[in-house]
Amino acid sequence: MSALEPKNNINQLLRLTPKTYFGASFVKHLRIFLAFVKASIQADMEYRLNFVSRVATDVVWYLAHILTFETLYLHTSQIGGWTAPQMRVFLGLLFVVDALFMILFNDNLERFNDKIRKGDLDLLLMKPVNSQMMISLQRQATAILGNLVLATAWLSWALYNLPGLQTQHLPLLLLYIPAGLTILYAIRFMVASMAVIFTRADSLQYMWYQIYKLGMRPDSIYSPWLRYAMISVLPVLAVVALPADAIVNGPGWGMTVYLVVLAGFFLWLSSKVWNFALSKYTSASS
Repeated sequence: MSALEPKNNINQLLRLTPKTYFGASFVKHLRIFLAFVKASIQADMEYRLNFVSRVATDVVWYLAHILTFETLYLHTSQIGGWTAPQMRVFLGLLFVVDALFMILFNDNLERFNDKIRKGDLDLLLMKPVNSQMMISLQRQATAILGNLVLATAWLSWALYNLPGLQTQHLPLLLLYIPAGLTILYAIRFMVASMAVIFTRADSLQYMWYQIYKLGMRPDSIYSPWLRYAMISVLPVLAVVALPADAIVNGPGWGMTVYLVVLAGFFLWLSSKVWNFALSKYTSASS
């Protein structure tokens, strides 16, 4: 590969990179993903104390959020129209989506810059499978499965204690949680993809984390123009805030359709951004 001319080198990489998730066999990619999961479990089991430390770290994060709002509700009955039981449901959804993202995607995207600088990206691009899938799911943080159990338990408790909960709306969580997770992943992946163009994108990632923090609050506390921007342009509020509002106050079917379409659109957009970034990529072996 090092003997190729730079232009021919990158063209070969792009030819071997599927442009969409649907260009290759679903079964083939599922088997690869299951192999990744198995390898990740084996790797994590070598450092069993890591399970305890990672669970403990996120428990502190959970407690920080819970105590912040519980303290505020000692002095007021509502925050942006949300009561304390409703806010607990919001936090439960936040914890579940965050735990799923941390398990599936976070470690891979955090290490993406290093793959580019060290030339490891070339090896991934040469694989005859979807490169976005390889980069996003190569390593799963199985140690955080304990956090997912705790997050699910908190959400279940919050829903059980929510006054006036309409249980017929609960199956919609099976739609809302994957939609929110997909939107979160797609935006985070597009930010990470910028490292292909700029080699280092640390400042963009820092900016992303600050914006994502805004999505960790109910949408009703923001001004109308900022709320609109965070629902449509950079839809961090669609990750948790809108689904939580639908469960608490009853789903608007227009909003439900909007969340599903938005998730599909941003997943498609992430693929387009990724292929554009690859078109600007200069192989480390060039």
